[in-house]
Amino acid sequence: MIGEYLRVAPDELAKLKVSTTSIVDYLYPEDESEHPPERRHDVDKAWHAIHYLLNGAAWEGEPPRFNAVLGGEPIGDDDLGYGPVRFLTGDEVREVADALEDVPVFVLMERFDPEALDEAEIYPESWGSDDVGRDYISAHYTGLAEFFRTAARAGDVMLVYLS
Repeated sequence: MIGEYLRVAPDELAKLKVSTTSIVDYLYPEDESEHPPERRHDVDKAWHAIHYLLNGAAWEGEPPRFNAVLGGEPIGDDDLGYGPVRFLTGDEVREVADALEDVPVFVLMERFDPEALDEAEIYPESWGSDDVGRDYISAHYTGLAEFFRTAARAGDVMLVYLS
């Protein structure tokens, strides 16, 4: 399972909410230029560890930190593996961006304990040595925080999904 994000304009989200087109077709169009790379982001398999380190729980949490990975309102009926695609409003995107800024990567990584992640069954459940997992999560968290900051500055909404 990969944690994925797509920045979209608010008017595009409004169209998606009333569209009969599959959300999967929207996320993965035949013409990849419909969603340029700078509007997409993925945190690979670090999604669950990022959520856990932000929230202190495998599946629970409170907004806005919860919204960084597992939050949002479902859109569409398609299940991509770990549930439906969800969206965050522009206000929620700004709140998440601020929350991630309040937790710099060095603070997040103070919570990193590979044994605790394995014990909590944090996907992919094999966090191995400190350095490997630490570097992997750090890099993905840093990219995610920047992606949310960029989306917030642009006034975008966000589609969040695990596939």
